[in-house]
Amino acid sequence: MSDIALIKTARDFNRFYTNFLGLLNKAYLDSRFTLTDARILFEIGSQEGVSAAALVRDLHLDPAYLSRILKRFRAEGLIKTSPDPADLRSQIINVTDRGREQFEELGRRANAQIAARFDNLAIGEPQAVVSAMDTIRALLDSAAKPVPAVIRAHRAGDIGWIVQSQGRFYAEEYGWDLRFEALVADVTGKFLANFDPEKEYCWIAERGGINVGSVLVTNGGDGIAKLRLLYVDKSARGLGLGKLLVDECIGFCRQKGYSEIQLWTNDMLETARAIYVKSGFRLVSEERHRMFGPEANGQNWALTL
Repeated sequence: MSDIALIKTARDFNRFYTNFLGLLNKAYLDSRFTLTDARILFEIGSQEGVSAAALVRDLHLDPAYLSRILKRFRAEGLIKTSPDPADLRSQIINVTDRGREQFEELGRRANAQIAARFDNLAIGEPQAVVSAMDTIRALLDSAAKPVPAVIRAHRAGDIGWIVQSQGRFYAEEYGWDLRFEALVADVTGKFLANFDPEKEYCWIAERGGINVGSVLVTNGGDGIAKLRLLYVDKSARGLGLGKLLVDECIGFCRQKGYSEIQLWTNDMLETARAIYVKSGFRLVSEERHRMFGPEANGQNWALTL
């Protein structure tokens, strides 16, 4: 997808989501408050004393605009203010009992709105929506804490994800044709059909419930293990997951008594090759090929255990 198409899609989503939440409605959640009113009341009600200066900073509001809203809230008996000891030009703001009732009512209405939307979704879809939201925030919000990655064993559905994600990635990034996806499907299909948990394993890297990486170890016979299909999604690059997955493979193979690990890769996959070098693999042989369309340089690597 081109940059222009990506930007258009993002703008389309923004328009959809503001309409979805009714953010452009003058009366937010069928109340007498605007969205800005409700957000300010939420920030005050969810904290034990907040300064006007902090509201200006955190909500990116014009000080004069905020002052007018606070003056109205005070007149309606929703808030009470006192001088800020840290800044006499500012105020410490708390909700009154009446303000807390209104704050909690807006919260109930917001929860009911989202629950009604989720009720129309199929089983598992609300979780998928929330996972997508977590991903958007983790990628776009610089203040958001990064979602930690979890390395786990494969389970039902993961092998299909490996085929789909790698087939799409290599087609988009390197122009490889469907023969590569067929190869991944063949490798993973044989892995499932002949799975030997005593000598083989598949690791999945997951962030916020979303698969972002994978690798397999298969039994090549004669004490040789095969490291297959190392992959880390673009959304999780730079977290060290590739090295972590390879380390899991090496540790597993040592534990299971393998004497050597072998793998096949291509020289344009520089990040993966750097991991193999750092992990002690040595280049055994290489050969030009057109197995997946464009000419590439296939390489065989090995690690003696």
